Amino acid sequence: MAEQEEKTESIKRTGRFTLYARRFMRRPSAVAGLVILLLLVLWATFGGMLTHWNYEDLDFASLGVPPNSDHYFGTTDGGGDLYAMVVRGLGRSLTIAFLSSILSTFIAAVYGVGIAYFEGLTEKVGMWVLDMLLVVPSTLLVAILVRSAGGTSGWLWLTIGLTIFGWVGLARVLRTITMSIRERDYVRAAKFMGVRPFTVILRHLIPNLGSVLVINTVLGVVSTVSAETTLSFLGLGIKAPDTSLGTILNEGQSVIVTQPWVLAIPAAVLIILAFSVQMIGDGLRDAIDPYSRSAGKAA
Repeated sequence: MAEQEEKTESIKRTGRFTLYARRFMRRPSAVAGLVILLLLVLWATFGGMLTHWNYEDLDFASLGVPPNSDHYFGTTDGGGDLYAMVVRGLGRSLTIAFLSSILSTFIAAVYGVGIAYFEGLTEKVGMWVLDMLLVVPSTLLVAILVRSAGGTSGWLWLTIGLTIFGWVGLARVLRTITMSIRERDYVRAAKFMGVRPFTVILRHLIPNLGSVLVINTVLGVVSTVSAETTLSFLGLGIKAPDTSLGTILNEGQSVIVTQPWVLAIPAAVLIILAFSVQMIGDGLRDAIDPYSRSAGKAA
């Protein structure tokens, strides 16, 4: 008996997040996506040090030249160094995407869980607000908001605009899931003991939605990058003197025949970014879902 007790004590329990990490690392595509994303982040952060050109510099002696030793990705029709522009644009797109996705998830979690917890009139009014926000022309309002900004502050207003309208759909999903969680015994016990509602929401409800929040935050990066790129491509997002992948694509679509690299290179970077985040999201979903066949064994 003593030996069995010693063996039992020597066995270490595997934590939830350790288990998730093991499952995630067992999926090669997810690991590849994580590595690619990290490389893109490092490139966006330090890639500008690899060239003496700035994204605002113009080389009037090299207008629309293909990739070469001086201009790694070539130049635009106006003489801008495409490599410096892509590095700057990738960094700007990643900054907007990560900030907007994290903020949207946080707002959706507090709002969606909150209206489901309080029930009654609060839930009805909260759902009415969500329904109203769904029919609002968000693209037009975001464009108006960004248009009122000047200089390089447009990216900040674009982030705010995408965040304001980016949490609504997730809030509806979280409210539906919370409707079942709020009936569990520990939530009822917390209410009976007089625990403050905000404490119950933060300690008991939102942590049980951790898997949904993590996955939606990661996949939200893809949707936010797509939204930012689309707005900038249409001339409704980031504007000069700042730049993003969308503004570079907008410039490249007019010279696709004579200078195809101006469109092809930023498009390839955008595709690689979206593909890597998608692979990470799939890996997280399989790691967190206990019924996923691709997640491997529990241990």
